[in-house]
Formats: sequence, structure tokens, C-alpha cells
Amino acid sequence: METIARGDGLIRVVLIGSESTGKTVLARELAEHYRAELVPEFVRDFAVQKASPIELADTDAIAHGQMALEDEHAKLATRLLIQDTDLLSTVVYSGHYYGECPAWIAAAAQERRPDLYLLLEIDVPWVPDEVRDRGTRREEMQQLFRDAVAGSGSAYAVIEGTWEQRSQRALAAIDRLLA
Repeated sequence: METIARGDGLIRVVLIGSESTGKTVLARELAEHYRAELVPEFVRDFAVQKASPIELADTDAIAHGQMALEDEHAKLATRLLIQDTDLLSTVVYSGHYYGECPAWIAAAAQERRPDLYLLLEIDVPWVPDEVRDRGTRREEMQQLFRDAVAGSGSAYAVIEGTWEQRSQRALAAIDRLLA
């Protein structure tokens, strides 16, 4: 696996996939294991604070917020940056919910693509919360993520199985990237 040449020299790993696949928990675990900087997911806090449905008009603010978080945490990172999502998720969700995504966001997602996507599969139980709404449409959403990741131009590893297997597979994929 080769890394993507960037001016900052960081290796970027993004966890991606449909809702309730364990991205946040695994991202924290990986950041702790590698002593790496962790970029949180912007849209979750945005959705909670908005307290009303997200609309197409919100996608610009969501994308800018995600990029700002990534840039802020990249300044603190040394070699490895773990991200709990990125702009590709914004592209997928915007396309799904609104039938379109602002072109600048899709272009930025491509420009900022990571060295490695960890695509978390939906073979774990759905856990509802105040912002998740696709529990009955998990396969449909996940297929959109599979297609987006496959077409991204970044390397990716499919992460599935038990929680322990997921952790082991993610660690092995990152170790191959770092080797």
C-alpha cells in the first residue's frame, strides 16, 4: 500500500460506513493504540445543536466544519492522523437525502482523500440514537458507501466481524500501511 503524497507528510486513515457500525469507538481505540491524533466527526454535533432535520442548505456548513476539524487536528499530528469520517460521507449522505451534493464538496473530498479508508460493515447490531435514522435501510446506505469508497481512488480495507475481529483487521490494515 502506498501513501498519497501531501505537503504535510501525514498518513491519513478514515473510518467510514453507514450509521451505527462502530466508527467512533474504533477510531478512538486506533488513535489510542497508535498514539495518533484523532479527528472527530463534525456532523454529529452539528445535528444535535441544530435540533431539527439537516437540509441541503446545511451541507456547506457541514463540509466547512469537517475540513476545519481535520486541518486543526492535522496541525497537532506527527505521523498518523485517524479520522472518524471525512467529506466522502457528506457526499454520500447529501446524494442520498437530497439527490445532489454541491460540486465543490465532491471535489474537496477527492482532493483531501485519505491514504486508507477503513470501511466498516453493517454486520453489528443497530444502536439507535437522537441523530440516526436509517436503521431499516442499512444495506441501501452501506452500498452507497461501498461504491463511494471503491471509486475514491484511495486504498481501503473492509472491516467486519465481531468487535474484536474489527479491531484486529483495522490494526493489520494500518500496520501494512505504516510498514
